[in-house]
Amino acid sequence: MTNYSLLDLVPVVEGGSVASALANAADLAAHAESLGFSRYWVAEHHGMRGIASAATSVVIGHIAAATKSIRVGSGGIMLPNHAPLVIAEQFGTLDALYPGRIDLGLGRAPGSDQRVAAAIRRTLDSDPNAFPRDVMELQSYFADDGKTGIVATPGAGASVQLYILGSSLYGAQVAAALGLPFAFASHFAPQMLDEALHIYRSHFRPSAILDKPYAMAAFNIIAGKTDAEAEFLASSLMQSFVALRTGNPRQMPPPVEGYVASLPPQFTSALNDILSASAIGAADTVKAGVKAFLARTQADEIIVACSVFDHGKRKRSLDITASVFAEINKRVASA
Repeated sequence: MTNYSLLDLVPVVEGGSVASALANAADLAAHAESLGFSRYWVAEHHGMRGIASAATSVVIGHIAAATKSIRVGSGGIMLPNHAPLVIAEQFGTLDALYPGRIDLGLGRAPGSDQRVAAAIRRTLDSDPNAFPRDVMELQSYFADDGKTGIVATPGAGASVQLYILGSSLYGAQVAAALGLPFAFASHFAPQMLDEALHIYRSHFRPSAILDKPYAMAAFNIIAGKTDAEAEFLASSLMQSFVALRTGNPRQMPPPVEGYVASLPPQFTSALNDILSASAIGAADTVKAGVKAFLARTQADEIIVACSVFDHGKRKRSLDITASVFAEINKRVASA
């Protein structure tokens, strides 16, 4: 049986606003909850006109308030941008408001370019070994074990579940060493997925949190009534990727017919690499893609990324996605 969850970048579409993006996120989360998704994560990005989740802990509170049972959290908080005590207080507050429902995925990327990172952090001077130490400091605040000499209020005793995120091998090594669950960002950086999962599983050290590895892998799913419709819907995501990689990030554009055919070969090749952990198509196409990805990764959980311009069609894509996972899990259960 494979758990399935949702990663939402809270996209601001062309012609839309931050307010409408946040309203859509709350509606989408409630819809995902009704479909049986395990968790709903939002990610910290800064200085990007097309992403409305920069104040990540605030957005998590907004999502949790709009839902009843689904776990809600970060995929992730970029810990080098923050003092661990501040994150302990923020997520301790969230846990007090929504007990037993809050996840805290942690990464070490800036979530921005170097100029924006400097504006957030005030300095880019940092110790490359600081990230695992900061994670352990954060754990200490939640455990209230006295090691820091500070009591986080809120935060002490909070039952926040920690995850380590990664798009390279480093996150896998940290997650394995600390005995924490690991989530790989294969929805946009799939190149090191297989090696990262191998390192995580082979070097995993059991902890008080987890006695065996728990691996999540991100996977793009854009589903439509037909393969052609899904390819059309996916052109919004493709345009966003090309804009980002060419240094011109933008709000999510509407889909266009024949987008891939209009690209120079080098961009087509780059898109194929970026989207290699994806399933784009009708239900049968998505099912085949998910099954192949599961066979490849043996992931304990798939966290789905679904970037679609039209909110109603995005919800319909989740309907199809949930039905695919239900069918796959039903066959596993009866095998």
